Formats: sequence, C-alpha cells, structure tokens
Amino acid sequence: MKKIEAIIQPHKLDAVKEALKGAGVDGITIFEVHGHGRQKGHTETYRGAEYKVDVLPKVKIELILGDAELERIVGVITEAARSGKIGDGKIFVSTIDEAIRIRNGDRGQMAL
Repeated sequence: MKKIEAIIQPHKLDAVKEALKGAGVDGITIFEVHGHGRQKGHTETYRGAEYKVDVLPKVKIELILGDAELERIVGVITEAARSGKIGDGKIFVSTIDEAIRIRNGDRGQMAL
C-alpha cells in the first residue's frame, strides 16, 4: 500500500477532488496548511504599509491506495492540480506497512 500526500493550490482543490472521484478514489483527507517552497512568499501593501507574506495558504490531500493504482492516481492529481506556474505544489509517496479498519478489524487493502 502507498500513501500519497499532495500539497496543492487552494483554488485547485475542487478540480482535484472531482478528478479523484472520477478515478474511483473512495476516501481522502484534506488539510488546510501554510508554507512556501522556492517562491518564498510575496510582498503585499496594506493601508500604505508593505509587509512580507512568507508562508502561503495551501491544501494538503492525503490518501492511501494499493500499489497497482499508484501511477494512475498520481497522474490524475498532477493533471488536475497543474497550472504551469510556480507554486503548483508537490506530491510525496510513501509506503504504508499496515491499515486496520477500527469498526470490524479488516486489515491491509481490505481496510481501505
């Protein structure tokens, strides 16, 4: 099993959710997060005063899936989240050793 963590632009969330739903993904977890990569934030002016915004709002999506689905789902997320501009985000993939459904004790892929 694999865990996908995708950090994306907030305005791309609906497109990514719809694409994942269309790809047959049943469950995702969504977090509102803040951070920056190479873009290092930006400068804004408020009431004549300039200030630096060094962390930007992002959305983090997590999902667990079987190994066989990994490349397809990474492609779905990539296509739905891409704008071609700096700050589109990142996708991280890690291995999950075990999953357990609390309700009935299912384990492994049966718990997904």
